[in-house]
Amino acid sequence: MTGLVVCVLVLAAAGVLGVLQQRRSGRVRVRGRDDGKRLGADRLGGELGERATLVQFSSAFCAPCRATRRILGEVAGLVPGVAHIEIDAEEHLELVRELEILKTPTVLVLDAGGRVVRRATGQPRKADVIAALGEAV
Repeated sequence: MTGLVVCVLVLAAAGVLGVLQQRRSGRVRVRGRDDGKRLGADRLGGELGERATLVQFSSAFCAPCRATRRILGEVAGLVPGVAHIEIDAEEHLELVRELEILKTPTVLVLDAGGRVVRRATGQPRKADVIAALGEAV
């Protein structure tokens, strides 16, 4: 009987943690550890946008990365002066460690000067990306 109770409690806790993780994934938010961090074209491997830049960290076998690439490409095409740069996390481990990228896709929203103003972990929604750009431009 004790084993059944423990099993039910573990399953309930796992379910709650799963729901919380799913709700957090893809949300664009300000992260305190990004304050003051700046990234230039030399470190990103592409030119920054005139108004803002969407930097996506991806990996080869990441299914949400493909959808995120499409979303960010569409937003960059819709908003003048916004660039989209995709970085292979496996090839840029030093930058991944420095920025504390723990999951792919991770999206950083940079202002015109390359300062990180927002971060999303997981696949963001298009509307959230557009709203995040409002702070960057």
